[in-house]
Amino acid sequence: MSAQKVLIGVIAGVAAGALLGVLFAPDKGSVTRKKIMSKGHDIADGLKDKYEDLLANITEKFEAAKEEATAAFEKSKNHAKDFKKDHKAETV
Repeated sequence: MSAQKVLIGVIAGVAAGALLGVLFAPDKGSVTRKKIMSKGHDIADGLKDKYEDLLANITEKFEAAKEEATAAFEKSKNHAKDFKKDHKAETV
């Protein structure tokens, strides 16, 4: 299983547990609704933070791969130029 699936499962489990805990608490309906909204906002904020971290991580890895690909292309291009020069010198 991927780490992302495990993380989603854990978050869903925490959310379900928090919701059930609040629903079975002996409070008035209005207090319970406020608690549910508060937990919902906390969970949404946590998911947003995780999403932003994931996006930043993916962007960072993409940029690193892009730089490596550019460097490899430039190296190949230089090797091709050198090969072409050497080949011209041999044919003259």
